[in-house]
Amino acid sequence: MSRGRKPGIYRTWSECQVQVKGYQQARFKGFNDLEEAKGWLAGGPKPAQKKASQVENGASLENKAEIILWTDGGSRNNGNKKGQHVRADDKAAWAFLFINNDEKYSQSAGEYGATNNRMEIMALLKALEELEKKKLNNNQILAILDSRYVLDAINKDWLTNWEKRGWKTSSGTQVANQELWQKIAIQLNKFSKISFNWTKGHLNNKGNLFVDELLNKTMDKM
Repeated sequence: MSRGRKPGIYRTWSECQVQVKGYQQARFKGFNDLEEAKGWLAGGPKPAQKKASQVENGASLENKAEIILWTDGGSRNNGNKKGQHVRADDKAAWAFLFINNDEKYSQSAGEYGATNNRMEIMALLKALEELEKKKLNNNQILAILDSRYVLDAINKDWLTNWEKRGWKTSSGTQVANQELWQKIAIQLNKFSKISFNWTKGHLNNKGNLFVDELLNKTMDKM
């Protein structure tokens, strides 16, 4: 952590969180290697994350990306009316797909009683965790999502502001799906070159159609 109450290297997130929680413009990043952490703390380059609103069009980004990632989440209501809560027996699922050169990797899982928004966040979280596991987190990655909810949280700094306010919204209410957003915030700091782009869902984007079909297959099996 290079900017906080006591800058330094912390072994656990809980130790670091004490130093950055509520600290304006805190700067911290996760590493798997101690020497990399020391180098970054000594003044290494700041992660070059780009917001979708600041980058070229989707086609240009896809040409530059080493890895293209699609994520999606969904839920099925059993006759719920608009405005009602999700029922405990409603099916929900998430899915992701990423292509690295000619290698394709996808994953999906489901749960009961989850909202569509929760599944959208879960899809991105699981994808980021898998990319880190495969040591691909420093590659040039383009993440293509159809969820404005997830994209706005990242691109419009909602995530940063929620964290500064102790995971509360501007109106003072607790952020929904807080535990997932906290994990997303940690994961994003491990990715040095990731960009986000929006696509209209279920239209003509092959990757988006693939993850939508995959999560629906998951719900079919539940």
